Amino acid sequence: MGKLQNIPAIFKIYKSIRTFNSRIKPIQEAAKAGNTNLEKELIALYTYQWAEDTIEKLCMHVEVFGRENIPEKDGLVFISNHQGYGDIIVLFKALQGKQLGFIAKDTLAKLPLFGKWITTIHGLFLHRGNAKEALKSLSQGAKQIKDGYNLVIFPEGTRSKGPEMADFKPGSFKLATMAKAAIVPITINGTYHLLEEKGYYQKDAHVTVTIHPAVETDGLSRKEISNTIKNIEDTIRVAIKK
Repeated sequence: MGKLQNIPAIFKIYKSIRTFNSRIKPIQEAAKAGNTNLEKELIALYTYQWAEDTIEKLCMHVEVFGRENIPEKDGLVFISNHQGYGDIIVLFKALQGKQLGFIAKDTLAKLPLFGKWITTIHGLFLHRGNAKEALKSLSQGAKQIKDGYNLVIFPEGTRSKGPEMADFKPGSFKLATMAKAAIVPITINGTYHLLEEKGYYQKDAHVTVTIHPAVETDGLSRKEISNTIKNIEDTIRVAIKK
């Protein structure tokens, strides 16, 4: 019975992504015209509207703290823990006004709705088990960041499905350091209530998103980068328990 309860939620998300995909054309036209600012504005607007609509349909309650810590500039890397499928949705809401791409499994590229959507918002597909393709994705991502696009990374590599945070995987900060980008640490807590906690959809999930001060990576030595990564991981982890 539990899995049957997921069907309405899955249908709602599927329907909302179809709605977003109907707005892809203006984004593509702006990109084709070389109007990067308009392209990013449209991505930010449409993903925020999609998130608001989806959050309402799924009966989620989202609180955002620390919006004042979001830098005005772009070309940022947002580093967050990863509790559940709802994380991307709440980040689109929490980071209102920012174009956000994110790293996804390469298998999603083959899904008609998801693949087109992820590509349009400047997300990246990670080819696991293929070192050559993975390096190619890293180079592409670093270039996108340098070109002023923002990217979300979940360094745990997979959903924790609960309040505990797994250790960050080695190399998960490589994109940020390659692009010499500022990192904005983010703590998400509560998205696992939506689906992962019991294995089926639950209404009234309460989620908090805490945006921490940005950390610059440009000009840091290897040792400083190593210390910075540890500090960011600790910052995100500690905030879950508050």
